[in-house]
Amino acid sequence: MQFPLVLLALAGPLALAVAFFVSRLDPGLRPRRAIPAAGLAGFASLVASLAGLAALIVNGPQTLAAGSGLLGVISIRFDVLSVTMLLLVSFIGSVVIRFSRTYLDGDDRQGRFTGWLCLTLTSVMLLVLSGNLVMLVASWIGTSLFLHNLLLHFSGRTGAIRAARKKFIVARLGDAALVFAAGLLVVGYETLDIATILSVARDGVMPVSAFWAAAFIALAAILKSAQFPSHGWLTEVMETPTPVSALLHAGVINAGGFLLIRFADVMLLAPGVLAVLVMVGGFTALLGGLAMLAQPAVKTSLAWSTIAQMGFMIMQCGLALFPLALLHVVAHSLYKAHAFLASGTAVETVVALQRPGPIAIPKARAVARSFGLALVIYAAIGFGFGIESKSPQAIALGAMLIFGVAYLLAQGLADAAPRALTRRTAVYALATSVSYFALQTGASRVTAGALPLAPSPGPLEWVLIVLAVSSFGLVAFAQAMFPLWSNHPAAAGLRVHLSNGVYANAVFDRLAGNWSIRQTS
Repeated sequence: MQFPLVLLALAGPLALAVAFFVSRLDPGLRPRRAIPAAGLAGFASLVASLAGLAALIVNGPQTLAAGSGLLGVISIRFDVLSVTMLLLVSFIGSVVIRFSRTYLDGDDRQGRFTGWLCLTLTSVMLLVLSGNLVMLVASWIGTSLFLHNLLLHFSGRTGAIRAARKKFIVARLGDAALVFAAGLLVVGYETLDIATILSVARDGVMPVSAFWAAAFIALAAILKSAQFPSHGWLTEVMETPTPVSALLHAGVINAGGFLLIRFADVMLLAPGVLAVLVMVGGFTALLGGLAMLAQPAVKTSLAWSTIAQMGFMIMQCGLALFPLALLHVVAHSLYKAHAFLASGTAVETVVALQRPGPIAIPKARAVARSFGLALVIYAAIGFGFGIESKSPQAIALGAMLIFGVAYLLAQGLADAAPRALTRRTAVYALATSVSYFALQTGASRVTAGALPLAPSPGPLEWVLIVLAVSSFGLVAFAQAMFPLWSNHPAAAGLRVHLSNGVYANAVFDRLAGNWSIRQTS
């Protein structure tokens, strides 16, 4: 029974791998074989993912081995996390393949591009399905190497070469961190099987090497997810075709979050490492959110948005809210894939929007009222969902999200705001609060037994929770007040600093010798 299920799980990656080899025979302009093969493989991977979901529902979570000996390296883990990610990757992958067929039409290397796109998707699927450490590490490294060929599709562009090289260096550091982590897990738990490691870790068994394994896992995730200060490469990969941006921002970059969620039980054994994730992720989220507002270009703004979202997801993992982190990965991937694929018409769409009236600039009193009203709405709806039974981490995370709603409410409560705007922002506040608690409840139920719940916070965790909530609250308040002092000379300087990401990327370039550029093919 195992072998047919293994073939079912591998049907999608195998189909995409076949499409890659077909593209090698047809790498040029308007390939007659590569494009149909890629489209068929994308559809097949989606169908296989749905079949995998059905198998999970019928048979429950399990680890499947392809055989013994060398075949034992192929080990498939079927559980809520892997199937959710497989469905996500196959759906976005099939959409990107279809989109790239038109987008790359007329490109003299369209067949080559299509092949590397399929092979990158193959590696991502194998990553999320990995049942042992060898397959996990190999897929992790393969994903980055195959993506590198997509980043260099326009190999004559200096910006593309520099961004790809920076990504290559950061990725190799992340690969090394994951290799060290895998080695430490093998030494500590004496097995390559991921499910066995998680089961033993969930029982509280913590070998000496487990803490350092968690630390290297966190480092690998931080580097993969473009967290400060290694985030600069992500803002510079705009020279790639739009389908690559969609695949990168909606899929590949989520590998860091997937890694943390996959090894959630191990991460819980190292509270100090989780604390670092909260600080790094929280700071990156705040910086990314502010820098995004200062960007003049749509795609660059979306890149900073991804940095901020990945920071927020890393912070969620640091707070041990792993079901919510998985929900965040899914929601962000779907949103960002659509945002990049529709970026060409974004400006026209914004211009065509019907606004309920002139821009209303709220004063300090309106801003204060908006924050108070947002918290009241959040508390009222929260009690309806049983907020008293939620973990302090989940309640704090909801408060951070509601601060964003308070920013919108401030526009509606401004003295010059039309009633239509006030009503709209009030509806947004209610909808956001209801959605948060409903989705949080649903994610917890779906992942019950598969992902651990957040433990009761200790003194360190309480300090981090208070720090995170107060930081997000202060930044949201400052954003709401910004129109009142936007004409001050200091505001212009602040915009410049934020648009450059407080120059962390410039420092990275300087340390790396400014990345001398040479033409590559």
